[in-house]
Amino acid sequence: MQPYELSLAAAADAIRARKLSPVELVDSVLDRVEKVEPHLEAYVTVTAERARQAARKAERDVAAGRPHGSLHGIPMGLKDLIDVVGAATTASSRVRTDHRAQADSTVAAGAVLVGKTHTHEFAYGLTTPQTSNAWDRDRVAGGSSGGSAVAVAAGAATFALGTDTGGSIRVPSALNGVVGLKPTYGLVPRHGVTSLSWSLDHVGPITRTVEDAALVLNALVGHDPRDPASLATSVTDYRPGAGTDLTGLRVGVPRNYYFDHVDPEVEAAVRRAIGHLEGLGARLVEVEIPMTRYIQATQWGLMVPEATAYHERTLRTVPELYQADVRILLEAGELMPAGDYLRAQRSRTLMRQAWAHLLKEADVIAAPTVPATAVKADQDTLTWPDGTVEGVSDAYVRLSAPANITGVPSLSVPAGHDTNGLPIGMQLLGRPLGEPVLLRVGHAYEQTQPAHRLATV
Repeated sequence: MQPYELSLAAAADAIRARKLSPVELVDSVLDRVEKVEPHLEAYVTVTAERARQAARKAERDVAAGRPHGSLHGIPMGLKDLIDVVGAATTASSRVRTDHRAQADSTVAAGAVLVGKTHTHEFAYGLTTPQTSNAWDRDRVAGGSSGGSAVAVAAGAATFALGTDTGGSIRVPSALNGVVGLKPTYGLVPRHGVTSLSWSLDHVGPITRTVEDAALVLNALVGHDPRDPASLATSVTDYRPGAGTDLTGLRVGVPRNYYFDHVDPEVEAAVRRAIGHLEGLGARLVEVEIPMTRYIQATQWGLMVPEATAYHERTLRTVPELYQADVRILLEAGELMPAGDYLRAQRSRTLMRQAWAHLLKEADVIAAPTVPATAVKADQDTLTWPDGTVEGVSDAYVRLSAPANITGVPSLSVPAGHDTNGLPIGMQLLGRPLGEPVLLRVGHAYEQTQPAHRLATV
C-alpha cells in the first residue's frame, strides 16, 4: 500500500510511531495529485512547495518529540471558500480572481495544505462542473464541495474540508464513495469562510472513514466569538469506540419522503444497509417525516435572498463575471418579496420543532443521501418511474436540505455501488449535538463492511 492510500487514522498512527514521515506521506499524495489531476480537476490550485515546507517542519517536530495532534503532517484539501494566508480564495469564480486572505480562517490550521479544491461557483450549485467524478470522468462530481470529495476519493488528499448549505458536503461524498459530515449548526465556526447563506451554512470534514471524520471534527470544534452562530460544547473527543453492538439503539426508517422518487438501486442498497444496522442490534422504528411539502420551499426561501444579499455589490458592478446558472439565481433573489423570506423563517421554526418531536421517537434517522447516483455531466433532469421529471439540482438537494433547515447533524457513509459501479450513500441524521451517536452508528456499520477502496481513476 502506498502512503497516499492510508486513512487519516492509519497515517497519523504511522507518523506517531515514526514508521512514516510526513515528508513521505506528502510526497506520495503530491505524486498522486500529479497523476490524477489532469483527468479530474479537483483543485483550483495546488500548493506543492508550501506543502513540502510544512511537511519538513512537521517531520522536525515529530523528531523533536513535539507532535501537534492527529492532523499533524496530514495532507488536506480545502474548499476554495476557506481563507488561508498566502493563498487565493476564489470561490471558483472570476469575480474573486484576485482575492487574497488577510488571515487564516478558524478551521484552516493544523494539517498540511495540498491545495484549494474546486467548488460550484460560490457554492451555489450541486454539480461542480469544473470537476469530474472520481469513479467516472463523464459524470458529475456533485457539489458544491465536489473538488474536496473527488480529491479524497482519488487519493489526492488524505482528507478535505467542505461546506454544506443544502447538502454540499454530503451530496458529493455520496456520489464519490467517501464519508461526509455536516455537523450541528454552529458547532464548527465559520469565520474566514465565504458565505452562501449564513443561516444555513456549515463547515465539515470529507474523509475516507467515519473514524477519520471524528478525528477532523475534534480539530474543528471550538467556540469562536467571531461567528455569531458559534456554539460552545463540552464534548472534546468524537472518536467512536471500537464496538459494533447497536443493541438498544432506535433507527428511524421514514415511511414517507426519503424513499419517494428514489432510484430503485439506491433504495435497495440503503434498505440493505438499514437491515445491516438491525443485524448489529439496532431496533428499526417506522417514522413519519413532518412538513414535507414545505421542505424545498423553505430551503430556497431562505437561501436565495441571503445569497443575493451577500453578492449585492458585485452583482450590480460585475454581473458578467458570474457563471450563467449562478447569476440567474442571484438575480432571482432580487425579486423575492420580504414576506416570502419571513414566511420561510417561520416555516423553519415550525420544522425545527417538528423534527425535535420526531427525534424523540428514534435516536437516528437512516435514509438515502441522494435519490440517484452521479448523472452524466450534460444531464439536466431525472425521470422517475411514474413519469415525473425533476431537475438534477432539485433532486440532489431534496433529501439533504432538511438537515440544513433544522440544523441537525447528518453523516453520509458509503453503502455500496450500483450496476454501473457508481457509489451510493446512506444518510444518518440525529439530534442537535448528537454527533457522537451518528459517528458511533456510522463506524459500526463501516467496520462490518468491506474495507474502503479508492476510486479507480
